[in-house]
Amino acid sequence: MSDLMNSLGETVQFIQSRYANTPTVGIVLGSGLGNLVAEMKVEQEIPYTEIPHFPVSTVKGHSGKLIFGELAGKKVLVMAGRFHYYEGYSASEVTYPVRVMKMLGVGTLLISNAAGGMNPDFEVGDLMVIQDQISLFTVNPLIGKNADELGPRFPDMSEPFNKGLISKARTIAKELGINLHKGVYVGVTGPTFESRAEYKMLHILGADAVGMSTVQEVIVARHMGVNVFAISVITDLGIREEENTITHEEVLQAAREAEPKLTAILKQLVQVI
Repeated sequence: MSDLMNSLGETVQFIQSRYANTPTVGIVLGSGLGNLVAEMKVEQEIPYTEIPHFPVSTVKGHSGKLIFGELAGKKVLVMAGRFHYYEGYSASEVTYPVRVMKMLGVGTLLISNAAGGMNPDFEVGDLMVIQDQISLFTVNPLIGKNADELGPRFPDMSEPFNKGLISKARTIAKELGINLHKGVYVGVTGPTFESRAEYKMLHILGADAVGMSTVQEVIVARHMGVNVFAISVITDLGIREEENTITHEEVLQAAREAEPKLTAILKQLVQVI
């Protein structure tokens, strides 16, 4: 058994010693998007610092703990705070929690993130369901010896995001009166925000939004056969006329303002999974 499988086994065993139920839905909360937890019946919280082999979140807006409980009648596992390649973690470390979620019983993963908008139809505070992704600007987390116990050497990525979940989310948004865009998300390493020329290039390549997370998590989830749904909060506009700059504080503020819409959609989506 590989070192990765040994580590995963120890992590899962520790978590199961603290929480006996089996979560079926996993949720990853992005920057400034932590209030979905208020809608949960929380049954257990475990700080990342207590979990064997788990990385520790270092970014403002990411609290850093696993939260177990019930949401809309389902047992869920919420990752409050994710890891990023720009923090100095390897791609394998960034995606380690996704593997743990699957081994704990999660079959569906819901991902949220804060992203820069490049589609001219987008405004700050809009929501975009991700229908496809471009991951070529980040390190693929499957590089290296494949763990056949986890998934195939060459996983298919023709449908990274589950079409059924996308359809359900769009129906929910329409019923709630929320404008929900569809688009392509491109992942970059960060931590710098993109230059104006880079924003234009990424848009020309086919991306509607850009961010520093998600794509590696999606690859590993699909490698393990987990269904994925992902949604971006457009927290800034990369292609714009005015000469303003972008700060992380402004991104967090925009995410917080859009959060009630995101929470409403995710809560109802969990209910119909």
